Amino acid sequence: MLVFTYLPDGKNQKQQYYIAIGAAVAIHLVMGIVLMLNADFSPKARPQAKPKMQVIDAVVIDESKLKQQVEKLKKQKEAAAKRERDRIKELEKRADDAKKKRQKEAERIKNLEKQRKQKEAEKQKADAAAKKSKAKAASAEKTRKKKEQERKQAEQAASDAKAKRIKEEKAAADSAEKRRRKKLEEDKRKKAAAERAEQERLLEQQMQEEMQARSSARSQQVMNEVDKYAALMTQAIKRNFIDDPSFKGKSCKLKVTLASSGFVINVQSGAGDPYVCKEAVKAVNKTGTLPVSKDPEVFEQLRDISLTYHSEYQ
Repeated sequence: MLVFTYLPDGKNQKQQYYIAIGAAVAIHLVMGIVLMLNADFSPKARPQAKPKMQVIDAVVIDESKLKQQVEKLKKQKEAAAKRERDRIKELEKRADDAKKKRQKEAERIKNLEKQRKQKEAEKQKADAAAKKSKAKAASAEKTRKKKEQERKQAEQAASDAKAKRIKEEKAAADSAEKRRRKKLEEDKRKKAAAERAEQERLLEQQMQEEMQARSSARSQQVMNEVDKYAALMTQAIKRNFIDDPSFKGKSCKLKVTLASSGFVINVQSGAGDPYVCKEAVKAVNKTGTLPVSKDPEVFEQLRDISLTYHSEYQ
């Protein structure tokens, strides 16, 4: 019985799967027809084992990278907290400076009030003097009016200073509130951006995992088809190989180049017994056209195929 071992170029030479059950049935049918036509009751081909399914390992998240990311976020949070403490400290310093300024302004207002009262006393004294002397009435009235004007000016100055202080305090409070709201909005924006970035990262990771799984499944499907057609080629070549007892224990490696139709473009012998190689090359050329898949990916694996022939005489 003839046995061919299929070895894809550039791949691991150890077969991962045997011929599929369907291929085995087809082979037996062909052999049966050949046996009936040639009346040659040679031993039947051994049944092929079912292909073993390869378990695809699940993708595991790198825990060390996750810990590094958590540590990085922790450090960023601590740095932001320090910046916030420094900012609050600066605001407290400014508030303290403003307080001292207000105290100084209050002292100035107090002095102005004192001056106002003093002016009022002087006015009263002038009024009393005016009553005692009509001769000095005109001068006293003039003095009174002057003091009255000075009093009003002092009151106006005190009022203006108070209004200015209230305005400055309100402006400081408004500025602080504006900064607080701005910080809250910025924190909210950063948090939303971080959440979006994390969602995008997880989506990208999921897409990569799905693409990898589909690619692995497709590669496995292609290899199964390659094994099936390699078995069909082997049976086709075997029918044209003339075996001989002198080939016992001998073998030959062949490299066959095919067209997309399965037509044999070239066949070369490699390592092995020269007589076995000669007969194997003749068998391939005599076969002429080998069965190939119409799937481009599968055919690409069959375009340059390596076969090893072992004589049935063992």
